[in-house]
Amino acid sequence: MEQFRAYLQQMINISKDELDVFTSSCIPKAFKRNDIISRPDTVPNEIFFINKGIIRVTITDNDGVEHTIHFALENQFIADYSCFIMKQPSLYALQALEQTEVIVLPRSVVEWGYKNLAEGDKLGRLVAEFYFIYQDMRIRNLYAYTPKERYDKITEVFPDIHNRVPQHMIASYLGITPVHLSRLKKGESR
Repeated sequence: MEQFRAYLQQMINISKDELDVFTSSCIPKAFKRNDIISRPDTVPNEIFFINKGIIRVTITDNDGVEHTIHFALENQFIADYSCFIMKQPSLYALQALEQTEVIVLPRSVVEWGYKNLAEGDKLGRLVAEFYFIYQDMRIRNLYAYTPKERYDKITEVFPDIHNRVPQHMIASYLGITPVHLSRLKKGESR
């Protein structure tokens, strides 16, 4: 919980009393490698802060093919944020890719924070801005860069990703096949 508390103090001005009350209703939770943290077709009522580990966000298309949309690492918030806000069933699954420790922020805690923290709205805005910027960059990368350029840039967004995530998941994130990724790694650009 201390890592989460320190991160909040970096994001906003928050008194010790506010911090104590806010974090007292947050729940530390651990997930094993490959555990599903959040499933599609359910309304997400939690936001997760990652203390340790990596979470993959996936969507399965109509043909049953799973696509990696996002990876979230330490000191990041993760949820199907749009569906959390709109209180609609999620399309995404969240999966722990390694032993992962999170702080769970239930909807009631998030809503309490908006109403009662002096800078609760700022905290919400900063989390929303992070999601917006990430999604905008993701779209730009998919349409403005070649697969080779996306491959070369992935460690800027996700440091040490190649040592933490299977290559087929990286290929899925990049929007290419594992064979194409193998060629890129060998320097055969196509």
